[in-house]
Amino acid sequence: MKYVFVKDSEGYVFKKLESEISPDEKIISEKEYMKRSGLASYEKKFGHGGARENAGRKQKFALPLKFQIRVTKEEKDFITYAREHNLNYSALMQM
Repeated sequence: MKYVFVKDSEGYVFKKLESEISPDEKIISEKEYMKRSGLASYEKKFGHGGARENAGRKQKFALPLKFQIRVTKEEKDFITYAREHNLNYSALMQM
């Protein structure tokens, strides 16, 4: 079972079994098949025989959104104080 590349009388190209070739079809080279079918330019352009380079989902933002919570004035003051004085939360939780 050997496959060959053929061109029919209308100029269309196919890959067929050698035994299935009809009288109005002409055997062509693989290079000519690739050129006439458009596969050669597709592989040159995209290189992978598939999707474009870097195709796929992209992150919408370069940086993720900040996590925000609503706090009371006292809680905000405590957080500010803790940051200014470098309090160790783990040590505080052990008390």
